[in-house]
Amino acid sequence: MKIEQQTLERMTPWGLTLLRIVVGLTFFMHGQQKLLEMGIGGVTGFFASLGIPAPALAAVVVSLVETFGGLALILGALTRVAGVLLTIDMLVALLVVHRPHGFFVGAGGAELALVLGASALTLAITGPGALAIDNLLATSRGTRRGLVASRAPSRT
Repeated sequence: MKIEQQTLERMTPWGLTLLRIVVGLTFFMHGQQKLLEMGIGGVTGFFASLGIPAPALAAVVVSLVETFGGLALILGALTRVAGVLLTIDMLVALLVVHRPHGFFVGAGGAELALVLGASALTLAITGPGALAIDNLLATSRGTRRGLVASRAPSRT
């Protein structure tokens, strides 16, 4: 089955939207877990056991970045900034926490951190896709983009 290039270009923003919302929800839930279930004290203790410098500060920063960065992705607000911060968050988690446990998430490995970090970086590079607050605020070639980002090339 052949799909026309123009159709694929119209669908790309919707694929990014799905990625943004699912990844945002995952980060949001992990941030909420740190804030509400583990508590900052629990996260601080965990970070201290890993030898992370300033574990109390790191616990607050990571918990807030994951919670509010995840919310930002869900809404498509400050997507590129949130994507960069969440990528850094996952890079540190990958190197400090998960790498020693191998690849698979079931053993505490790098799998989930790698997927979330790569997804966050993808959104930082590409932008939010469709139905994003960023698109209401952004201008493209001097015109408002509205609720749906269009990536289709102009035929002028």
